[in-house]
Amino acid sequence: MKNSKGKGAAGLLILLAALVGFVYLAYLTISQNKVKLGLDLAGGVSITYQTVDPNPSDQDMRDTIYKLQQRVGSYSDEAQVYQEGTNRINIDIPGVSDANTILEELGKPGSLQFIEPDGTVILTGDQVKSAQAGQMQDRTTGVNEFVVELSFSDEGTQKFAEATTRLVGQRIAIVYDGIMYSNPTVREPITGGQCTIDGMADYQEAELLASTIRIGALKLELEEMRSNVVGAQLGQRAISTSLQAGAVAIAAIAALMIAIFWIPGLAAALALALYVCLTICLISAFDITMTLPGIAGIILSIGMAVDANVIIFTRIREEIGLGKTVRSAVKTGFRKALSAIVDGNITTLIAAAVLFIMGSGTIKGFATTLGLGVIVSMFSALLITRAWLYTFCDLGLDQKKLFGQIKERKVIDFIGRRKAFFGIAIAVIAAGFIAMGVFAGSTGSPLNLGLDFKGGTSTNVEFNEDMSLETIDEKVRPLVAAVTGDNDIQTSKVQGTNEVIIKTRSLSVDERQALNQSLVDSFGINQEKITAENISGTISGEMRRDAIIAVVVALFLMLIYITFRFADFRFASAAILCLVHDVLVLLTFYAVFRWSVGSTFVACMLTLVGYSINDTIVVFDRIRENQRLVAGKTREEIANKSVTETFSRSILTSVTTFVAILILFVMGVSSIREFTLPLMVGTVCGTYSSVAIATSLWYVMEKRADARKAEAKAAEKASEKSAKPQKSQKGQKASR
Repeated sequence: MKNSKGKGAAGLLILLAALVGFVYLAYLTISQNKVKLGLDLAGGVSITYQTVDPNPSDQDMRDTIYKLQQRVGSYSDEAQVYQEGTNRINIDIPGVSDANTILEELGKPGSLQFIEPDGTVILTGDQVKSAQAGQMQDRTTGVNEFVVELSFSDEGTQKFAEATTRLVGQRIAIVYDGIMYSNPTVREPITGGQCTIDGMADYQEAELLASTIRIGALKLELEEMRSNVVGAQLGQRAISTSLQAGAVAIAAIAALMIAIFWIPGLAAALALALYVCLTICLISAFDITMTLPGIAGIILSIGMAVDANVIIFTRIREEIGLGKTVRSAVKTGFRKALSAIVDGNITTLIAAAVLFIMGSGTIKGFATTLGLGVIVSMFSALLITRAWLYTFCDLGLDQKKLFGQIKERKVIDFIGRRKAFFGIAIAVIAAGFIAMGVFAGSTGSPLNLGLDFKGGTSTNVEFNEDMSLETIDEKVRPLVAAVTGDNDIQTSKVQGTNEVIIKTRSLSVDERQALNQSLVDSFGINQEKITAENISGTISGEMRRDAIIAVVVALFLMLIYITFRFADFRFASAAILCLVHDVLVLLTFYAVFRWSVGSTFVACMLTLVGYSINDTIVVFDRIRENQRLVAGKTREEIANKSVTETFSRSILTSVTTFVAILILFVMGVSSIREFTLPLMVGTVCGTYSSVAIATSLWYVMEKRADARKAEAKAAEKASEKSAKPQKSQKGQKASR
């Protein structure tokens, strides 16, 4: 016993030292502003380019914006590129404050040409599809060298093939804005539409040439019009209240866990504190830009961290209820919980990885924070929580009364109520489609598309005084909302000036005049110092396409993984159909209540998918286990037993996640509330579908599969019977 307590004391000191150390590191990270914040939280640089051609085509503008989005992604995943007026393009890059440095690094987008020795232009920049820095092994020497990999359009491929066939042994100069950046020698005809440029001293040189080619490979030639450093869109109050709300939410979750699970809850609270601190440190270390969608990823990963602990503790209580000692129950509880935790987190990681690789902008930012959070949450639950529990046991806190126990529960007939569950789901989803149809007819849009999707009007106002962000939030935004009748408003302040940029939905001429007059009457502004331009959405058609493709690919890979892990395609099919149900239900709320659909809409949907799939996997994991362990039970009985056994865990996880989001909703500013309200609906919806819809879908699929097998077997028997030769009447008489 003494040795055990000594071991426990040593473990306690180590764990407390680690916790204090990470708390201190997290404090330094926050106090020294080492976490990079996005435009919505901290502002950044805004650059406006104007096309040299005064009347560019819409298609050329879209192509140029898309390529610029790819280019500025190297500065931040949260960078925004959008059209202003007919021939201007705005680039907003968060987390930086030196516009001149960015302009020098970004360069002035201009004309890119590939020129042969006599000065003839072979290709122009718009015929270059991509340019990437990379490494390849020299086939002769075997040495790795740095290269730039190029690919061309169909037209560019044809022209480059003809030129390189003629110019073997000669050079082709790559010229950008009159300056030659590279002059490689043609070694052989290049006919496949791809080539490499070698001879780079290091990766930085290769990346510089690649980025120069990318920025020059634009449909249009651009010239800088203006550049500004802009303040946060949400203001300092939004940041401070969000941090306060986050701290209160974490404290509330910790108190809730302790109140429900006692000693295990205390272990979870301590592990959660380490999880939060470690996440903050890693966000800073990996230079991740934090925005509202990024916060959504963190909220989801906190929910999953809590969920993992709830799964473990529920298992421990079940083992204690079976008569095991606490130490044995802890060991068995972690072992039995492992598969559900790993499967749930891996499916979420698959989605995060695909969204990061294939997504762009806020999608990539969401995926980054989600993936990081999931990895840290698994580490926290499976290692840190376990270490705390064993330490408490070594210290003598291993009495059953300190851990609690779960005895056999009365099974709830969820499967018997499946028709009611399906009916509710169909009714809610149908209401959403009806609402979208009605609004499409009356307003021309089934959903209330916000600035990020459909663009709007940007109004630049030069006030008579330096307006603080809080004053803008408290006085300017309400005035604009009253005139426009819409709360989807983005404001930012140009640092060093009295200028404020107000972005709203598209305003008519009368509405613009009304807004101008209200600003003049309320603030005494000179009306000549108010200008307005139409702007495009920051989420372009290409970005929407990329996001949809990424989600489809993620769902497909999740389908494969679940099928592989559960050895049953019907588990995977039910899980994916459950996700579709969740998305459509949340879409119903967006349609019926006309919530603004912007970049946070995408984050909310993705958060719901990640939350719901994790919840569903836990239920399916218990069904898989019970199929092996419970003998003599029908499939319906196994399904009901499994959902009943995981029901309390589903509710507890939902409550803790809901409480965290609710606190953000209550304490946050208006923009935070608009973001957290759909998350609360999504949390309830995800829990409901995992309990009521997912298992019922699986059961129906299995039942139909059984029916098909029975029909096939009956048909086979009938076929065998008809094929068997019959004895003749004569033969029958002879036998008698």
